[in-house]
Amino acid sequence: MDHRIAPARFGGRALTAMLAVAGLVAAVLVAQPASAQQPKPAAKKPAAAAPAPAAPAAAAPPQLMYSPWMKICGKGPDTGGKQVCVITKDGRLENGMPVAIVQLFDPEGQQKVLRVTVPLGMQLAQGTRMIIDNEQPQQQPYKICFPVGCMSDYPVTDDMIAKMKKGQMLTVQAINMQGTPISLPLPLTDFAKAFDGPATDPKVFEAQQRKLQEELQKKAEEARKKLEAQTPAAPAKK
Repeated sequence: MDHRIAPARFGGRALTAMLAVAGLVAAVLVAQPASAQQPKPAAKKPAAAAPAPAAPAAAAPPQLMYSPWMKICGKGPDTGGKQVCVITKDGRLENGMPVAIVQLFDPEGQQKVLRVTVPLGMQLAQGTRMIIDNEQPQQQPYKICFPVGCMSDYPVTDDMIAKMKKGQMLTVQAINMQGTPISLPLPLTDFAKAFDGPATDPKVFEAQQRKLQEELQKKAEEARKKLEAQTPAAPAKK
């Protein structure tokens, strides 16, 4: 099976809409945080040995807002009439920028694939890592990059599904261009319900996306008002 599953293969208005919300912004996590910058060492003393370089500090996990786990099913022209379901969840910053998405592709009669997508601007040679709770990390190379981000595909086993159903958190990790590790946590709450349950009604999916967008807009407005309240007023001109 070709694991480079293209979104267009599955067709359907709902599936297209679901994948469209996964657009990732390249610059979201590329900038190196100040905490990860290493100070310049003092001038070396002749007799002193050079210190070993410090490992890059991991960036603090971003505060994300999450869509619920959703299951979208459909048939496309390239599926041979067989149904393909996608169980998906994405995480976004409060300003609405999506920074991580997990998609479990379940094609009828074929190998399941777990696709993780991270923003552009990562070190491609490093690939991604995926961790379920405190289990051993799994690592995969990047398969392909699109304008929405870079993707890694993980073959899915029954054991992985069982751990995701019982788990609390799925963490996606990558290395940005500055060499700083980033971790993107996505809760596994309700994954089992979405995986075992019926496909989400397209109207329900669209309503969930509207609700998430409204919450993001509300938080952005609250942040703007808070910032304005903290900014001192300019002195009146005489």
